[in-house]
Amino acid sequence: METSIVEIIEMLIKALVDEPDQVRVTESKGEKTTVFEASVSKKDMGKVIGRNGRTIESLRTIVGACGAKRKQRCIFQIIDEEN
Repeated sequence: METSIVEIIEMLIKALVDEPDQVRVTESKGEKTTVFEASVSKKDMGKVIGRNGRTIESLRTIVGACGAKRKQRCIFQIIDEEN
């Protein structure tokens, strides 16, 4: 059974943060593009973004590669919510 992109994103982010129970990932499918949005606790936001945005760019690369394998265009975003 193939792992979904949402599960992959959750697994990766939960490994990075101090509060993995606060991680939420949603998927919004459009005609040509699928958008994955993740929210984490305020204090974990910096860990997910990383120094100079390197961690978030790496996550976006992984999500894009997963989408390409499934012949989809995928975008990954971090949502800033009040937690």
